[in-house]
Amino acid sequence: MSQVADLPPRRETRGSAHTLRRLVFRLTGVIPTRRLRNSETVLVLISAMIGAVVGLGVVLLHDFVNLLHQVIFGIGEGHYLSEGVGLAPGTVVIAPALGGLLVGTLKHSVRRWRPGDIVDPIEANALFGGKMSLIDSGRLTISTVISNACGASVGMEAAYTQTGSGLSSALGQKIRLRRGDLRILTGCGAAAAIAAAFNAPLAGAFYAFELVIGSYTLAALAPVTVAALTASLVARATIGVAPIFSVDVSTVGVGPQDYAVFALVGFASGWLGILTMQAVTVAERVFRRIAPPIWLRPGLGGFCVGLIALWVPQVLGSGHGALQNSLDERLAIPVLLTMLTAKILASAVSLGSGFRGGLFSSSLFLGSLFGALLAHLAERAYPELAVGDTAFMLVGMGSVAAAIIGAPVTMVMLVLASTADFPATVGVLTGVVVSSVVVRKAFGYSFATWRFHLRGVPIHGAHDVGWIDDLTVARVMRRDQKTTPESMNVSALRRVFPLRSVKLVFVTDEAGQYQGLLDMATVHNPELDEKVEEVRVRDLARNARYFLLPRTNVRTALRQFSEAEEESLPVLDNPTSRKVIGYLTEAYALRRYNQELERQRCDELGSKYLYGSD
Repeated sequence: MSQVADLPPRRETRGSAHTLRRLVFRLTGVIPTRRLRNSETVLVLISAMIGAVVGLGVVLLHDFVNLLHQVIFGIGEGHYLSEGVGLAPGTVVIAPALGGLLVGTLKHSVRRWRPGDIVDPIEANALFGGKMSLIDSGRLTISTVISNACGASVGMEAAYTQTGSGLSSALGQKIRLRRGDLRILTGCGAAAAIAAAFNAPLAGAFYAFELVIGSYTLAALAPVTVAALTASLVARATIGVAPIFSVDVSTVGVGPQDYAVFALVGFASGWLGILTMQAVTVAERVFRRIAPPIWLRPGLGGFCVGLIALWVPQVLGSGHGALQNSLDERLAIPVLLTMLTAKILASAVSLGSGFRGGLFSSSLFLGSLFGALLAHLAERAYPELAVGDTAFMLVGMGSVAAAIIGAPVTMVMLVLASTADFPATVGVLTGVVVSSVVVRKAFGYSFATWRFHLRGVPIHGAHDVGWIDDLTVARVMRRDQKTTPESMNVSALRRVFPLRSVKLVFVTDEAGQYQGLLDMATVHNPELDEKVEEVRVRDLARNARYFLLPRTNVRTALRQFSEAEEESLPVLDNPTSRKVIGYLTEAYALRRYNQELERQRCDELGSKYLYGSD
């Protein structure tokens, strides 16, 4: 008794422990996981850290690829591979082929233990709540580095964004961020990558909003912009402040009467973007037919790219050097046509054969060539037109890139960051808007979403649709279902289920398979009193063909309710055995669906979810 009396009360012990934990957190600076998940300030600080790390990573990858270009192709320091200066013909042909064989061999070897497709940031945010595999992200980065280093006509942007988003997603999963916050953090990684790669923080931020997050929200504004700005500052502190391309603003000369011409440039650029995306698809089908082994396709594609590069060496690599040269020099129409055709063909062959990379930089180069070509044609058709070649090229760059990449505001911000010329930026905006409308109405996909479509992934952007698939019938169904054999008569059923005991029962046969549902109000109908011994349950059952499955999402279930015109439907284990394992009511399914919609809306607004937190 004395020992028990000497012990402090339980309430005081818990209070002391709670006070001790708070003291430890204050002294050590350690923030509990729950606080991390609820603090917007912490999310912004994490975004700043991610921006710094990703910015440094982009710089290292950029310098490493340039070093590989110097070693493999013998280009001088400070030059780009796509400038096409001083390249040995043998190296131009052999390097892409050998690099392709290496990419193909790695892909074939890795598929034995990781057979699934690599999830990129757009797909991760659309279907998986921002969850990405760090291992798979490393795989794609390595493949992209090899592809670009050997001269394939692809850009490094895919590696940059995959690395940035992969690191961000891994960190977010580690600290168990909510779905909405994890999606934002994944977008922060992509924003930081693009901002550092192009020295354009606004372009990086809008890249995340338009492509990776899928919308501009107040909740995402601070984390994304902080990540992009931090990454850009890190890049400027290490590789300088030069933009991806530079133009003489004095030669742009945009007037109010020129915007109609820019709209026509955007219209034509939209169709060029569609042509480029379709060319990649055609190339992929061709390589599947002529080279069945998956490891052989990139090697054969690299050999083809090498042959094209013997004719037009500017197709090698992402095109940064060739882009600047096209802006500095006034190329003739035959040269422009040749380079434009060769670059589209080389990019299609590279991606279609299995090289990894992006079309961001390539689309900018294509746009500059196309804009210069249209400038020549406009000058011949309307000699009195005062629009300069540079203005045509800037509008072409933005319009073609917006058509292919699917990020119109990003391209406008990229031009603004590179030129600091507002009239030219408005001209680019005009072309970009028209180009985007053309692609959306005539094609309906950007390059990324078109690839998803070909794989059978039903998404048109990074908008979060994955929560629909997560909200399955199995999560919301009830398991206290009442069943009855179809051979039972009405009299026996009335004794088992008296009036007002249950509303609905599910009818099964001798094997336990579902045969329909039965409203107990019908069973207790006085009109059946004289036939209760003769009428069988099977005679009253209805809608045997309507049922739900555990993996069906709630949106599909609601359509089933509408078609069946029923308030409740059974849940069967599978369509073959047809065992009733539960049931779901339309009212509860609609309630849960509305709750999840409210949760998504709260995530977008940055407010707390009213129904509770996860």
